[in-house]
Amino acid sequence: MLRSLKTSLLAGLLLCARSCVPAQTPQSAPAPQNTQTPQSAPAGQVVDIVLSDSGVTVDGQSAGTDTSGAVYLGGEIIYYHDGTDASYGEGETGEAHSADEAAAHTLVTIAQPGSYRLSGTLSKGQIAIDLGDGAKDDPSAVVTLILDNANVTCTVAPALIFYNVYECDRGFVEQPQGYQPSAQVDTSAAGANVVLAAGSVNTFTGSHVARIYKEGTTENLHRYDGAFYSCMSMNISGDDGDDSGALNIIADNEGLDTQLHLTINGGTVNVQSQDDGVNTNEDNVSVTTINGGAVTVNAGQGAEGDGIDSNGYLVINGGSVTTLSSDRSMDGGIDADGDILVNGGALAAFGVSNDAVSKSSQQTVLELGLPAPLSEGSLLELKDGDGNVVWTATAQRAHQNLTISVPELSQDQTYQLYVDGVLQETTQGFGRGGPRPGNGQRPTELPEDFDPSQFDGQTPPRDFDPGQFDGQTPPELPEDFDPDQFDGQRPHRGQAHAQDTGDAA
Repeated sequence: MLRSLKTSLLAGLLLCARSCVPAQTPQSAPAPQNTQTPQSAPAGQVVDIVLSDSGVTVDGQSAGTDTSGAVYLGGEIIYYHDGTDASYGEGETGEAHSADEAAAHTLVTIAQPGSYRLSGTLSKGQIAIDLGDGAKDDPSAVVTLILDNANVTCTVAPALIFYNVYECDRGFVEQPQGYQPSAQVDTSAAGANVVLAAGSVNTFTGSHVARIYKEGTTENLHRYDGAFYSCMSMNISGDDGDDSGALNIIADNEGLDTQLHLTINGGTVNVQSQDDGVNTNEDNVSVTTINGGAVTVNAGQGAEGDGIDSNGYLVINGGSVTTLSSDRSMDGGIDADGDILVNGGALAAFGVSNDAVSKSSQQTVLELGLPAPLSEGSLLELKDGDGNVVWTATAQRAHQNLTISVPELSQDQTYQLYVDGVLQETTQGFGRGGPRPGNGQRPTELPEDFDPSQFDGQTPPRDFDPGQFDGQTPPELPEDFDPDQFDGQRPHRGQAHAQDTGDAA
């Protein structure tokens, strides 16, 4: 998708906090400041927060407004104010909100380190975690939120946001200019942690905050694009190995966002978003890692949007991942500025233009470009050379690119993709280091059974049934079409390849 201007995380770590002075309008007052040194809740104790439109309780007692407590109510939700001009920020009319709309929300702030169990419902509210100035440098400024049937809706900003907690990537915080990005990051010490209680269903329906300027400048003061947001690196996990707890995120813009790294270790995460489904924002640095659980992303329900969009790296080591991008723009089910590594688990990414998976991955990957967009409801079946079905899915949108990886795939096996029983693609895995689309190079040797018609974008396969595409055949390419203009970034129309993307030991 078209990327908007992003500020560096270093600035974000300093400016993301509510304890900084928020943008002002003549009618608004500064948000309450939490500048105290974090003090933990009693060791080993889990604080119970029960949400309700009729009142919020903390360990059975009504929550107060004393900002020195571990949990308090009140303050101002940061949102994009209406009635402002272009000097205020970059928000459009539909992203601005009135003071009355914001004031109708209940703001619950967690202000001290510790573990908190969140349950109940706020039909208009926000959960904010803000441990104050200095928290990003304090290894003890760690909050674990146990979501246990919690439901929060916010119409003016993210439904849940981590502002100030510990940032575990010390190298980037302390030396951002000399930082050496890597696809391997350890977020186990992160200050932002979410645990999905076994069997629970948690739904966060949120908005976003368009970019607000520092007063008198065009420098970023606030910008929070996702409905479930963290300014620092964040972990999402199941409940001691039980992944039955669900986190549902419904977003009017982006869904699950962090400004640096995101690690999903377990649980069931479902995202529906108008724009990107999952987004980690620091250019060439952020790492989105999926180690387990089940992640389903239905993104791009508006004009555009990638399924999972990492401005750095995307690493899938386990779990089950299904992503859908917009089918109205050149977006992908998976998108990353750096490497995409698939080392395990199950991946099914549907897009108009998926980014290529790195050949340094440890699990075989199939990348397929179909001759025409899929029809909603079509049955997809991937069969091996013996006719066994190794993967199946039902098309939900008019996508044309598929990226598939499951442990059963092998580099030396021939696979056939059927759509509603009609053969669409036949492909065989490449060996280690073999040629593949995505590196801008063409194969030096063609296999004996090579059929050039599958690559010219003009002649459909012999058994191609145009009826499944509503009577429309794939459009012919212009006479001056040059495939090199795409620099090998994605499979060409009608081209599919499988690769064992593992390095030699």
